[in-house]
Amino acid sequence: PIASVGDYEAVKRIAIEVGPLGQDRPYGSPVIAGLARAIRAAIDRAYDAVRHAPRHRIHTFLASSDIHLKHKLQISREQCVAQVRDMVAYAASLCPDVEFSPEDAGRSDPEFLFIVLRAAIEAGATTINVPDTVGYTTPAEYGALFRAIRENVPGADKIVLSAHCHNDLGLATANTLAAIQNGVRQVEVTINGIGERAGNT
Repeated sequence: PIASVGDYEAVKRIAIEVGPLGQDRPYGSPVIAGLARAIRAAIDRAYDAVRHAPRHRIHTFLASSDIHLKHKLQISREQCVAQVRDMVAYAASLCPDVEFSPEDAGRSDPEFLFIVLRAAIEAGATTINVPDTVGYTTPAEYGALFRAIRENVPGADKIVLSAHCHNDLGLATANTLAAIQNGVRQVEVTINGIGERAGNT
């Protein structure tokens, strides 16, 4: 997340210097994204950093698992859905390319997760990223989750589904491949598996 001065300056510099590159190429310039918690101040900060790139994205997130809602955020399910709807809509008012992630999706109640994702899509999310935040999902579970999202979330066929996997059990790459087999069109990866905590795909 663009939570520090250093993060903000780094993303802004990437947007200015890397953002315009490749405009003459078939696929155009890269999309420069800024990650922000689902609160206005953070979204404003992310947008201010990425807006310098010709193609820019705001990626916002809010937890959806009951354990995170109760112990980390101390909000109800209803408050979660309302915050997702409001903050995705706010991000979409600034930028037409908005990605939303339900943090800890792998441990979320699937029926509630479907409600959260529907709210995000209706509010203007163009990409839905489903993270295995704690890195404990197996490929069969992760693939089935994407299949269930495609079957149960209205509008899921109109947006890009994305996978983001942590490697606590050494399954990040296998989980990502399972996601691709079940309709994912974007994968969030790192170089040499470097990433938060236990690393990423």
